[in-house]
Order: sequence, then C-alpha cells, then structure tokens
Amino acid sequence: MPKLKSHKATQKRFGVTGNGKVIRVKAWRGHHLEIKSSRRTRRYAGKAIVGGQDASHVRRLLPYL
Repeated sequence: MPKLKSHKATQKRFGVTGNGKVIRVKAWRGHHLEIKSSRRTRRYAGKAIVGGQDASHVRRLLPYL
C-alpha cells in the first residue's frame, strides 16, 4: 500500500488537540482591525473546534493527522 499524500492547504489551516479534536483559527481576524471594535476582535480571538461532518472531511484530507 503506497503512502497517502496530505492536502497541504488543509494541513496549514487545521490542527488537532491532545484529545484528537480538529481545531481551526476563527475568521475575520486577518486585517483592518483598527475599524473593528474591541468587542468584535476579542470574539474572533483564539481557536475553535471543528465538529460534525466537517471534521470527518478534514480527517480525510489529512490521513496522518
């Protein structure tokens, strides 16, 4: 059985926790942060857990995750 290739774009965007849950970075935190309120930028801070069907899609793209 040959090795499977990981999807490189997915590999850069997603990670995994110690318990095996898939995590992602929240959106809307890229640029133009000066015009966004502090309340908004705090809401976009940190990581989020990918759940349900989306997590299984990510695991298919990253076989060695």
